[in-house]
Amino acid sequence: MQELRPTIPPQLNSRQVLFRVIFRLVLLTALATLGSQGFWGTFAALLALSAVFCAVTGVMRREVIFSPALTHWDEAAVYAILLYVVRPLA
Repeated sequence: MQELRPTIPPQLNSRQVLFRVIFRLVLLTALATLGSQGFWGTFAALLALSAVFCAVTGVMRREVIFSPALTHWDEAAVYAILLYVVRPLA
């Protein structure tokens, strides 16, 4: 008999993704205050890690890059853009 495993929903709605982005940014900001490289250096490193994590997750979940709903690819783009803005401050 085949074991049934819970499936991951193929797509979250955009509101859930926006909440996830805001929650992660608050968490990254809190963690960056504890960093040894100063706030901006630690924040930039955490943004880079988050962008890579979201891109890998988008690949693993086989999400469409230009989907009508927000995906991990859009989240990775947000972190990459913020990294581009924050990097000169580090």
